[in-house]
Amino acid sequence: MKQKIFQIDAFTDRIFRGNPAAVCILDGWLSDDVMQQIAAENNLAETAFAVKNEDSYELRWFTPEVEVDLCGHATLATAFVIFHYYYHKNNTIRFISPRSGELFVEKKSNGSFSMDFPSDKLTEIETIMDIIEAIGLSPLKSFKGKTDYMLVYDNQEEIENIKPNFHLLDELDCRGVIVTAPGKEVDFVSRFFAPKCGIPEDPVTGSAHTTLSPYWSKQLNKSVLTAKQLSKRGGILTCEYLGNRVKISGKAVCFLIGEIEIPQEGS
Repeated sequence: MKQKIFQIDAFTDRIFRGNPAAVCILDGWLSDDVMQQIAAENNLAETAFAVKNEDSYELRWFTPEVEVDLCGHATLATAFVIFHYYYHKNNTIRFISPRSGELFVEKKSNGSFSMDFPSDKLTEIETIMDIIEAIGLSPLKSFKGKTDYMLVYDNQEEIENIKPNFHLLDELDCRGVIVTAPGKEVDFVSRFFAPKCGIPEDPVTGSAHTTLSPYWSKQLNKSVLTAKQLSKRGGILTCEYLGNRVKISGKAVCFLIGEIEIPQEGS
């Protein structure tokens, strides 16, 4: 069986920047094992699979190793594909995630895409020594969200200079660790490490900004924030904190359109 596949660079307006994601728009769901194998073969941070269901799309995300609850950049990439190559008629796409509920992506007049996601709920915690040892730098504050830890530091230089121990990070009881600080040219900067999911450092992490936005909105007393993820590829985001929801906006570009051969189930 042949299946069209797209590779999209999200949270950027130039190829080779932002965060690459693979996207497959399916006629019907493949088995979990096959989707996991496709994601492993792609070897990108995320592969998104979507199936049209009347006026919405069901959506799931896989890293090379596991299925995840939420992925921002692959959702943006999927919306880009649906708008540009499947000719979606409205300006908003409604996605249904079995793990995260309703997600909306709106196409803006400036060419960006605005994702409407549920806000994460943060609990401040005592800093865990295993996390300090893994990151290599003690934070000002530590928080626990739904799936990740978030560590807050004093300045951008500290975030840039962190050299984590990925083996120790892999042993933590979380999807990943977010490190963040005030930015020089943006409201806040961050990096995201998730070796347990097969992603030592993610280039740009939309879902992490559902955790970052509530914190920085309260700290800076503003609802609309500019953000930069300080990975090698880098990425720029605009975040709007709305209480129970966060709007995360960015652009995307197509790098590749291809076709993969999927064996028949059981063959």
